[in-house]
Amino acid sequence: MTGTPPGAPPPSAPGKGAGDPRTARTRARLRQALLDECAERPLEEVGVAALVRRAGLGRATFYLHYQDLQALAVDACAEVVRDAVDALHAWRGAPDPRVPPPPLVPFFTALTPHAALYRTLLRPGGGGPLGELLHRELRERSRAERALAGAPAPELIASAVAATFTGVLADWLHGLIEDSPESIATRVWRLLVALHRLPVG
Repeated sequence: MTGTPPGAPPPSAPGKGAGDPRTARTRARLRQALLDECAERPLEEVGVAALVRRAGLGRATFYLHYQDLQALAVDACAEVVRDAVDALHAWRGAPDPRVPPPPLVPFFTALTPHAALYRTLLRPGGGGPLGELLHRELRERSRAERALAGAPAPELIASAVAATFTGVLADWLHGLIEDSPESIATRVWRLLVALHRLPVG
């Protein structure tokens, strides 16, 4: 498939590619300004004018890099997606269903400071731009690793794993699942291991 994923920043202008250090610094300033703004008010109440003022940039600079505030918000939260995918694959050998990978509990714990922002982008059930991004990235990583290992039905299991984790994470953030970070990490890990071990032949 081609095209820009939902919520992704628009293509960079000539000379302003993603590999350009100036572009990276500018986007980093905008991402941090958004996180700082959202620590004080909901995303819906954040305006571009206040954001660029906090970032020390011009309004035109903002629109050079992002279509709108939601695109910036998804980019600012993209690290959460990478952290989630990495945490779920931080094991070697045969996964132990009793003990989640070491990074998984810190991953859930670290969500708290910006939970309100994540809830805006990740709706109950796993929808929303951040949910779509997480599902896509997690499904591809799971599918690739399962195929590499020669396990059966990589597409089916990868879809089930991505949907399960994204949905549980979203519902936990929205308070539909009441659990501590330690407990939810352990319980969702057991679910994912069980999915990988399902007979699907």
